Amino acid sequence: MMPTPVPLDRAHATQARREQIVQATIEVLAERGYTGTTFDAICGHAGLSSKRLISYHFASKDELLADVVAKVLTDAAAYMHPRIVAAGGPREKLATYIRSNVEFIAANPVQIRAVQQIAFNSAPAPDGSDDMALALLAELFEQGRRAGEFRDFDARLMAMSLRATIDTVAARLLAGLDATVAAEELVTTFDLATRR
Repeated sequence: MMPTPVPLDRAHATQARREQIVQATIEVLAERGYTGTTFDAICGHAGLSSKRLISYHFASKDELLADVVAKVLTDAAAYMHPRIVAAGGPREKLATYIRSNVEFIAANPVQIRAVQQIAFNSAPAPDGSDDMALALLAELFEQGRRAGEFRDFDARLMAMSLRATIDTVAARLLAGLDATVAAEELVTTFDLATRR
């Protein structure tokens, strides 16, 4: 006799519904763009019976879009972080950061298109997420400077330059640019820009 499945408790059910709505929003943003991403469109895509289910879980469209960005950033971090941690010194970590970021973009075009739609339409990002990512990258540059692997430069400015470059290259990657070629060119560029 098969055991009766145990129903999810309310918190798990709520979290599962939120994740379903966020995933549907990512897919609608990628397919229809920012203006086409209405609660009606999300509801239809997710197979929800009413758009009130979206309103129940998210106070506003901005809150929903902030969760979309947070999910993509979390997924990117989960992909990149173990690779960066496993890399050797700061120069190797920088190269791994670039390669793994480019790989993530190339492997997740729907997520990246969704975030681009949000960014291009000036919707708010999660509080502090961009600053935190830049701070972590700047700290990598500072570690490289302290270790003598990197020259003296403004770590925050270099972090901003690298992020802006990767964000710009993302559009080309989505249009078919070879990810390996792009990653190696960026690794070479930022190695030359940072090395002693």
